[in-house]
Amino acid sequence: MAPPTRRHTSAIDQAEALFKAATTKPVENASPKANAIPVGKETVSLRLDRDVLEHFQDDGPGWQDRINAALRTFLEP
Repeated sequence: MAPPTRRHTSAIDQAEALFKAATTKPVENASPKANAIPVGKETVSLRLDRDVLEHFQDDGPGWQDRINAALRTFLEP
Protein backbone atom coordinates (compact mmCIF):
# COMPACT_ATOMS: atom_id res chain seq x y z
CA MET A 1 0.00 0.00 0.00
CA ALA A 2 1.38 3.40 -1.00
CA PRO A 3 1.77 6.10 1.65
CA PRO A 4 -0.76 8.93 1.41
CA THR A 5 0.40 11.78 -0.76
CA ARG A 6 0.94 15.10 0.93
CA ARG A 7 0.21 18.38 -0.65
CA HIS A 8 3.35 20.45 -0.73
CA THR A 9 2.69 24.10 0.08
CA SER A 10 5.23 26.70 0.90
CA ALA A 11 5.13 28.80 4.04
CA ILE A 12 4.21 31.80 1.89
CA ASP A 13 1.25 29.96 0.36
CA GLN A 14 0.07 28.90 3.82
CA ALA A 15 0.44 32.44 5.19
CA GLU A 16 -1.48 33.91 2.24
CA ALA A 17 -4.27 31.36 2.69
CA LEU A 18 -4.54 32.14 6.41
CA PHE A 19 -4.52 35.90 5.74
CA LYS A 20 -7.20 35.55 3.08
CA ALA A 21 -9.37 33.43 5.38
CA ALA A 22 -8.99 35.95 8.22
CA THR A 23 -9.66 39.07 6.14
CA THR A 24 -12.31 37.93 3.66
CA LYS A 25 -15.74 39.35 4.36
CA PRO A 26 -18.38 36.62 4.67
CA VAL A 27 -21.03 36.58 1.95
CA GLU A 28 -24.47 37.52 3.21
CA ASN A 29 -27.32 35.31 2.07
CA ALA A 30 -29.85 38.14 1.93
CA SER A 31 -30.43 39.35 -1.60
CA PRO A 32 -30.61 43.14 -2.05
CA LYS A 33 -33.94 44.71 -2.92
CA ALA A 34 -34.40 45.49 -6.60
CA ASN A 35 -34.78 49.27 -6.26
CA ALA A 36 -33.10 49.81 -2.89
CA ILE A 37 -31.66 53.27 -2.33
CA PRO A 38 -27.92 52.92 -1.76
CA VAL A 39 -26.60 53.90 1.63
CA GLY A 40 -24.08 56.72 1.61
CA LYS A 41 -22.93 59.07 -1.08
CA GLU A 42 -20.34 58.80 -3.83
CA THR A 43 -18.07 61.65 -4.85
CA VAL A 44 -18.09 62.14 -8.61
CA SER A 45 -17.01 64.71 -11.14
CA LEU A 46 -19.90 65.82 -13.33
CA ARG A 47 -19.99 68.35 -16.16
CA LEU A 48 -23.15 70.47 -16.19
CA ASP A 49 -24.16 73.48 -18.24
CA ARG A 50 -23.45 76.66 -16.31
CA ASP A 51 -27.10 77.78 -16.33
CA VAL A 52 -28.24 74.42 -14.94
CA LEU A 53 -25.70 74.64 -12.12
CA GLU A 54 -26.66 78.26 -11.36
CA HIS A 55 -30.34 77.27 -11.20
CA PHE A 56 -29.63 74.78 -8.39
CA GLN A 57 -27.10 77.02 -6.62
CA ASP A 58 -29.43 80.07 -6.59
CA ASP A 59 -31.32 78.70 -3.56
CA GLY A 60 -28.11 78.44 -1.53
CA PRO A 61 -26.65 75.50 0.40
CA GLY A 62 -28.06 72.08 -0.40
CA TRP A 63 -27.80 72.49 -4.16
CA GLN A 64 -26.09 69.09 -4.52
CA ASP A 65 -28.97 67.41 -2.68
CA ARG A 66 -31.44 69.21 -4.97
CA ILE A 67 -29.60 67.94 -8.05
CA ASN A 68 -29.63 64.44 -6.56
CA ALA A 69 -33.40 64.68 -5.89
CA ALA A 70 -34.04 65.89 -9.45
CA LEU A 71 -32.02 63.01 -10.92
CA ARG A 72 -33.75 60.51 -8.64
CA THR A 73 -37.13 61.41 -10.18
CA PHE A 74 -35.92 59.75 -13.40
CA LEU A 75 -35.24 56.48 -11.55
CA GLU A 76 -38.71 56.14 -10.06
CA PRO A 77 -41.41 54.45 -12.17
